Amino acid sequence: MELAVLFFLTSGLFLGWSLGANDAANVFGTAVGTQMIRFSTAAIICSLFVILGAVISGGGAAHTLGRLGAVNALPGSFMAALSAAVSVYLMTKLGLPVSTTQAIVGGILGWNLFSETRTDITTLTTILSTWIICPILAAVFAIILFKLVDKLLKVTRLHLLRTDAYTRLGLLLAGAFGAYSLGANNIANVMGVFIPSSPFTDFSVAGLFSVSSTQQLFLLGALAIAVGVVTYSKRVMTTVGGRLLPLPPVAAWVVVVAHSLVLFVFASEGLEALLLRAGLPTIPLVPVSSSQAVVGAVIGIGILKSGRTVQWNVLGSIGLGWLATPILAGILCFVGLFFVQNVFNQQVYRPIPYTVSDAVIGHLDRAGVPVAGLREHTNRSYGSAREFATVLDGVSDLTAKGRDRVMIAAEIDEMLVDISRFAELDGTWLTHDQLESAYSLASESYRHRWQLAEALAAASPDWRMLEDNRANKAHNKDLGKKLDSLYRAFRKLR
Repeated sequence: MELAVLFFLTSGLFLGWSLGANDAANVFGTAVGTQMIRFSTAAIICSLFVILGAVISGGGAAHTLGRLGAVNALPGSFMAALSAAVSVYLMTKLGLPVSTTQAIVGGILGWNLFSETRTDITTLTTILSTWIICPILAAVFAIILFKLVDKLLKVTRLHLLRTDAYTRLGLLLAGAFGAYSLGANNIANVMGVFIPSSPFTDFSVAGLFSVSSTQQLFLLGALAIAVGVVTYSKRVMTTVGGRLLPLPPVAAWVVVVAHSLVLFVFASEGLEALLLRAGLPTIPLVPVSSSQAVVGAVIGIGILKSGRTVQWNVLGSIGLGWLATPILAGILCFVGLFFVQNVFNQQVYRPIPYTVSDAVIGHLDRAGVPVAGLREHTNRSYGSAREFATVLDGVSDLTAKGRDRVMIAAEIDEMLVDISRFAELDGTWLTHDQLESAYSLASESYRHRWQLAEALAAASPDWRMLEDNRANKAHNKDLGKKLDSLYRAFRKLR
């Protein structure tokens, strides 16, 4: 791997270190703050389970973050991650448990603005809503858990020493679960921006299992998180565990479990599939803030105590940090991209052109999108999403959803199905028919992603999307991930 590529990845490692210093320690912050567990013990357990969670279960939330903005050049990914890392580091210096999620979202939006790339408003709205839902849900979990534990302790009437021993063990187990959930949910913040331009390729180990390029990125990021936990997390632990609301040991356990549950439900693809099979509403798989979850859980305990013991001035400072972090990261990213592009002559984004060709018109017409107003723009090309979006604003018969579908269909993303790239595909993930149908398209070229998807669907029913409803959501989501892997592999030839 080239030295320049390794250099560009350093900002992601810095962001991982910052997350470990600020967010990852929150799973043990209350335990250390109440002096139930030593910092060294907490740091070791947290580091180990963060790594396991990131590598094993980190894909779900990363997929959603990638839809917000696909940073398609390595120098651009470097600056988005660096701006987020610097923002989190500055807030950490102030002792504030800020959101790494908010920082990377700010960095991505800064890149979108600089590169004139379309921001997926639906995805952005989903992510923003979790910034409100996350602390509220954590507070609800904490209130319910605290009442259940309090009632259980009254019924069992355990001796004080036995209660103390059980609490310590509970804090260790809850912390391990919380660290795993954190790694699964927040690794997307650390390495998600590098996925579209990943320098790694998939490989298999003795034919037993395969390791994807994304898992390799996640492992690097998780190791950086672990270093951050060990080296620089103690100050934030003190803020959460002691300054915001002094907590007794049992309440500290409740906070850790409530926080861990919130991160788990927003990261678990298994839970999503279970809810789908049961016909229940699903929870969006998005990276949420560990800090927000902890603070929400602590406030939940405070509400049960009538709010008198909550240090509201500390909460106000934390809230200001949450507000300032994405703004600061977005500004730093925009300015940094300008600097990297014009001083170091690095390509910080790959221009994404758009065209309304006859093929695009036909595809949209088959999908039921009104195309009458688009015909006057046929065979015209546009150099950026912003320029094309301005044109679409003048097409009166398009709804907001229709404009989004036109943007996706008209995006030029030229690909060549080269047989040499099949070695990068995870054969254990694709079915035999899916691989065979992909091989049958060798040497074919496509200008749009939907063209490759339609060609694959024509070659094998295993590549066909099912009707868009709750029962088929899991199938369509899995198929979408497989198509994304093909787009990335075949796009690299350009």
